[in-house]
Amino acid sequence: MIFSIQDIDSGDNGRIVCSIPEDLPFVLKSSVENYYTLETERPLDRESTAEYNITITATDLGIPRLKTEYNTTVLVSDVNDNSPTFTQTSYTLFVRENNSPALHIGSVSATDRDSGTNAQVNYSLLPPQDPHLPLASLVSINADNGHLFALRSLDYEALQAFEFRVGASDRGSPALSSEALVRVLVLDANDNSPFVLYPLQNGSAPCTELVPRAAEPGYLVTKVVAVDGDSGQNAWLSYQLLKATEPGLFSVWAHNGEVRIARLLSERDAAKHRLVVLVKDNGEPPRSATATLQVLLVDGFSQPYLPLPEAAPAHAQADSITISLVVALASVSSLFLFSVLLFVVVRLCRRSRAASVGRFSVPEGPFPGHLVDMSGTGTLSQSYQYEVCLTGGSGTNEFKFLKPVVPNIQAEGLGKNSEENPTFRNSFGFNF
Repeated sequence: MIFSIQDIDSGDNGRIVCSIPEDLPFVLKSSVENYYTLETERPLDRESTAEYNITITATDLGIPRLKTEYNTTVLVSDVNDNSPTFTQTSYTLFVRENNSPALHIGSVSATDRDSGTNAQVNYSLLPPQDPHLPLASLVSINADNGHLFALRSLDYEALQAFEFRVGASDRGSPALSSEALVRVLVLDANDNSPFVLYPLQNGSAPCTELVPRAAEPGYLVTKVVAVDGDSGQNAWLSYQLLKATEPGLFSVWAHNGEVRIARLLSERDAAKHRLVVLVKDNGEPPRSATATLQVLLVDGFSQPYLPLPEAAPAHAQADSITISLVVALASVSSLFLFSVLLFVVVRLCRRSRAASVGRFSVPEGPFPGHLVDMSGTGTLSQSYQYEVCLTGGSGTNEFKFLKPVVPNIQAEGLGKNSEENPTFRNSFGFNF
């Protein structure tokens, strides 16, 4: 600020000395006569001191000295020089599984030391570091107050914990921001019943165990094995004998599921016993399952006993496979025999056809050889095959009779004079 001071006295009585307290970050400077400027001596921080009350004292040099005080207030304006700050660097939230959708599971909070719009904070979910985490379908955040909500029902057995980052940014220019880590732990609920691994409960006949009649009390018959998908005390299992053909003959250990003989066996005890074992967890409310098994009392393990019901389907399946193999083998054998018979018939047909068709050899020389079959083409009473040759330039179309291929030809059929070449005229007018 710039201000002036006047004193109507003269001389030393009119000379003025101006001052301010020394603990302030300001200084007074005299520019011209009776004019002063109030300046900052060091940087100001609005977040430390938002306003200053300054008392300016003007004193003359007269005797006695007279003075005047003037009070002024300096307000420090804000700039966006502070990022939002979370109340915690990390948050841990707990939510029980099977929650209702849109359940409020917790909140995050951040403050900004600035003022006005520079102090208004917006909240947002930052992209998760795990790319396989479907964060957008798990939680949401209110941008104005930082409330977190579960978007769907959570399952402890599928997702026990997950974490993500939350960002807080102000509305200054430029905007400043910060982030915090949020870890969500899903609490287990007793929503799974015990599952019996042994004996297998598959809806068929119960498992059969053999026990010798000479077994002593405490003899281990079998052991019921079960698991629970929950955790903690919800997965603590206890066993007890729920039903038995003869109560008191068998006992079940509560903590490990072992089925043992409780007393000595006698001849009066039935040979076949049916036991139902109850498996119960320690949750609230407790859940349970049952295991059914059969016990056969035998004199020795080599003694035949009733076959298990599961064996019948196995034999039926084996018989079906055997029948299929027999049918396939018969089909292949029949096809092979048919192929052999067809091959023999074809060979015989070809051989008979070759026997009925004449074959002639072509003599070597300049004349082209031809095979001629004269059966049924002339006036001869018998069929003959001849070996002939024909000149390429013959103009009279005459055939020269050389010799018959077939021996024992009767001369009577050829004419009375055997020394002369018989000449025959066939229906085509050729001379032989």
